[in-house]
Amino acid sequence: MYAYNEFDQKFVRQRVSQFREQIEKRLNGSLSEEEFRTLRLMNGLYLQLHAYMLRIAIPYGSLNSDQMRKFAYIADRWDKGYGHFTTRQNIQFNWPKLENVADILDALADVNMHAIQTSGNCVRNVTADHFSGASIDEIEDPRPSAELLRQWSTDHPQFQYLPRKFKIAITGSPNDRAVVKAHDIGLRILRNQQGEVGYQVIIGGGLGRSPFVGHTIREFLPKADLLPYIEAILQVYNLGGRRDNKYKARIKILVHETGIEEITRRVEENFKLQKSEFQKPSDKLIAAIEKRFLAPDFEQSTYENFEAERSESPQFDIFVKRNIADHRRENYAIVTVSLKNIGQTPGDATSEQMRVLADIAQRFSHDELRISHEQNIILPHVQKRHLPEVYKLLQAADLASANIGLISDIIACPGMDYCALATARSIPVAKDISRRFDELKLEHEIGDIKLKISGCINACGHHHLGHIGILGLEKGGIENYQITLGGAADLTMAIGKRAGRGFSAEELLPAIERLIGAYLDLRTSREEVFLSSLKRLGHSPFIEALYPKKESQNVA
Repeated sequence: MYAYNEFDQKFVRQRVSQFREQIEKRLNGSLSEEEFRTLRLMNGLYLQLHAYMLRIAIPYGSLNSDQMRKFAYIADRWDKGYGHFTTRQNIQFNWPKLENVADILDALADVNMHAIQTSGNCVRNVTADHFSGASIDEIEDPRPSAELLRQWSTDHPQFQYLPRKFKIAITGSPNDRAVVKAHDIGLRILRNQQGEVGYQVIIGGGLGRSPFVGHTIREFLPKADLLPYIEAILQVYNLGGRRDNKYKARIKILVHETGIEEITRRVEENFKLQKSEFQKPSDKLIAAIEKRFLAPDFEQSTYENFEAERSESPQFDIFVKRNIADHRRENYAIVTVSLKNIGQTPGDATSEQMRVLADIAQRFSHDELRISHEQNIILPHVQKRHLPEVYKLLQAADLASANIGLISDIIACPGMDYCALATARSIPVAKDISRRFDELKLEHEIGDIKLKISGCINACGHHHLGHIGILGLEKGGIENYQITLGGAADLTMAIGKRAGRGFSAEELLPAIERLIGAYLDLRTSREEVFLSSLKRLGHSPFIEALYPKKESQNVA
């Protein structure tokens, strides 16, 4: 894992000191809330419905046990005993008092963490595949590239006041687990025909009120050209992006209105200038970064009792089937820990659960954890012989739900329970759905399905990409929930289509039940997952299930 050098540490401490002075001015009235707003957003501090919210960066989703323990400490000392992990691989604390925020940031700096550029119109936290460095299908660990982008973008003088926020994601595998086509810039590490490693560059993706699938602007970019090419894209966007309307200010709108061909021409023209003038990072710096991400000292071990352990414990067997992924080392496994226990707020973890995860990571996962964009925790390097013990420890902490990829493994934004922008609740809807299908004992019968919920049009819950998406809106002073069908978040990324009229909060759960019931009746076998049935049959039979009275529809 990356460890801060002297420059990093000095920079973060200086920012904390600077922000402490700004907070003091706000508290004594020298700064108005409006004057303070830009300053706090530069340091990840939001003003939500009921309190301030602090968003802390977890670069490319990687952290160690000390950092996780620090989150637990912050939750207990300055918040309400829990934290919320987000779809940007960050953590949010929803109840800090303004007078304590600088102390929180100082505590984070002790473990090489901060909240810089987790808000504002700048390059936000770079996200990556949560299986990075462990997955069996990986071409190259994307985290060194993500770290290079983090260093380049942090406090970049040209890109602190972009037309709008800017998000970059990177994957090192052909199976996309970073949703690269839904980002302002998405990067896929691949090999060309000569066996050279480089990047496919995708731009203009995004969700929100105007969802777009990203366009490939370069099929293959040599690794050495990464920073000047990304800088060329940012400069084109900075000059051409709209500043008169924040709803049309993202690069996806620039690409849509200008056309990918013209944007490609501008970027390539700019890149030629950048390539000749850009001061590239030295080989020494690149080598130093890559050294931080060398594989752990994996142990040689065998585990002959693994299958016997599974056969003796049906619960453990289900956990292995749902929550364990293949590791690049045959005697290791990748463990996904669900933060979606039945009836739990998706993405929330208590301070005690954080400490348990830190202890497990230190003992059994080479001191590494990852945060997934699906709001779960990853133990990337666990020897198979330790899986039964890890499972028992997770059970004791109420963290052993074997539901990864099932209907209760819901992505949900905080919604109107916390967010000042939300127009409807998300958390109660997610809880009701998970509880209902647990009561019906149908979750494993339904099988793989992606259900995602947003509490407003900004789509922080990625509802556009759900096989079933739910968007909560306000309609005449009443919460109204639209359902979309057929979204996908992998390299076949698709935007879900609206099924028809929205449902009231009371109507929503019965509608989801009818929809799932139709799928179970219509599928050809248990192996045919929901999305496959939808593609085979089209939307009509599912819409008929949602609206049994055959109401007039306006299908988007």
